[in-house]
Amino acid sequence: MTPTEINQIRRKLGLTVKQLGKLLDINDESTMRQYMASPTANRYRTPAARMVRLLRAYEAGYRPDDWPQQ
Repeated sequence: MTPTEINQIRRKLGLTVKQLGKLLDINDESTMRQYMASPTANRYRTPAARMVRLLRAYEAGYRPDDWPQQ
C-alpha cells in the first residue's frame, strides 16, 4: 500500500492522522506520518501486512467499538 493510498483512505474516513494512528495502535503521530511519507524520503516506513488489512477493512466499512466520534 502506498503512502498516497493511506492518505486517501484516511481522508475518505474523515480521520486525522492521530485518530488513524490510534486505531492502528500507533501512538506516536510522527510514526504514523512516516507511513504517509514519500517512499524516497529517509523517514519512510513500509506498512506491515496487518496494517494494510486493517486499512482495507476500514475502507470497506468495518468500524471497531473504539471508532472516533465525529
